[in-house]
Amino acid sequence: MSVRRLLESASRLRDDTDEIGNKLTDEGSVDCVYNPLVYAWDVHKRYIEISGGRGARAVMLGMNPGPHGMGQMGIPFAATSAVRNLLGISGINVGQPSTPHPKRPVIGLDYPREEVSGTRIWGLLSDTYGKADSIFENVFLVNHCPLMLLDGPRGSNITPDKISGPTARRLLERCDQHLLEVVKILQADTVIGVGKFAEKRAINALEGTDLEVKGCWHPSPASPLANRNGGRDWRKNVQSVLP
Repeated sequence: MSVRRLLESASRLRDDTDEIGNKLTDEGSVDCVYNPLVYAWDVHKRYIEISGGRGARAVMLGMNPGPHGMGQMGIPFAATSAVRNLLGISGINVGQPSTPHPKRPVIGLDYPREEVSGTRIWGLLSDTYGKADSIFENVFLVNHCPLMLLDGPRGSNITPDKISGPTARRLLERCDQHLLEVVKILQADTVIGVGKFAEKRAINALEGTDLEVKGCWHPSPASPLANRNGGRDWRKNVQSVLP
């Protein structure tokens, strides 16, 4: 039941944010928008099928897709080896964005570069809980925003907090609504924001509920906190908020 409802919620988010993303490009807020819930829907569907019905009561909330992770494979914090070896997802075709950026090709599940944030998150979860089934008995991973926002000739990855205006606010509010749907479907009692942006969005979306919002450091290699003490401080920080 929860898997079906999660898929229905994700499909509504896919369609609504696709329209919002088109408006962002029309307005010039960014040059290009990728929606992996469209072109990598079959992979995302498989991810929800294996993760959404295991009984997790904690939601780990990321920000939005990265060009080497969910932007390629449609899975939050995706990393090629983790998707293949830990999640057991392979052999599913990934399509192409409606308007591909020349500097950001989409390859799919065979993407040759590992997403460091993904290898860190999934590696820690595997070390903590074991196999994928056990991970999803404890946590469900989802991104707040499903859109990858690209700008400039290099296709720079623009995070949602860096754009403004009515359409950008509409995007965030729609994503807040989706988070509310996810926690209700899972009957979650905790949301863990991975990074400050995700934590703030969770606090905003869940205002007036009795859910607990926690935060942990983002695993990005660009973050000094994530790299401190060889990554051991980051691992300890995340483990302290895991169920």
